[in-house]
Amino acid sequence: MVSKDYLIEILKEDKVFKTGKFTLSSGKESDYYIDMKKAITNPKILKTIAKLINQAIEDDNIDKIAGPALGAVPIATAISLESNLPLLMIRKEKKGYGTSKLIEGQLNEKDNVILVEDVTTTGNSLLKAIKAIQDNKGIVKRAFVIVDREEGAIESFEKEGIKLEPLISVSEFF
Repeated sequence: MVSKDYLIEILKEDKVFKTGKFTLSSGKESDYYIDMKKAITNPKILKTIAKLINQAIEDDNIDKIAGPALGAVPIATAISLESNLPLLMIRKEKKGYGTSKLIEGQLNEKDNVILVEDVTTTGNSLLKAIKAIQDNKGIVKRAFVIVDREEGAIESFEKEGIKLEPLISVSEFF
């Protein structure tokens, strides 16, 4: 059976946590970086994440698994395959051609959806994805993140009435 400890172990093996000087997507400077793009290209890590989240949601009556582009799409796909639930991909913004959709996949009114993200700092990109689901009449049941940097994302989600559930907090890794 997979566990949080096993996930931490294989993330360490894959050298996902790096030290140095980094600029995060939020624009903040940091002396460490969590290279989840590297991690989610490793089948062993991706499968472990999918199993952990599937275990957490298997009794929740979930209709769809969603992830914002880019980093969460492989995670959401792996969970979709593990749970046999349909996938939704949420773009950062509507494309200006073709169907001009913000959400790819079939979201029906009142679908129960879980959202996943690779790493959160402030949580803003995941909150935008949640709003996209809600604006399209989906119901966000749960939100998961693989690693929370513990820089305010959980509190931002609480203000919105949504619980953010990290598989790992950065302090647990270090």
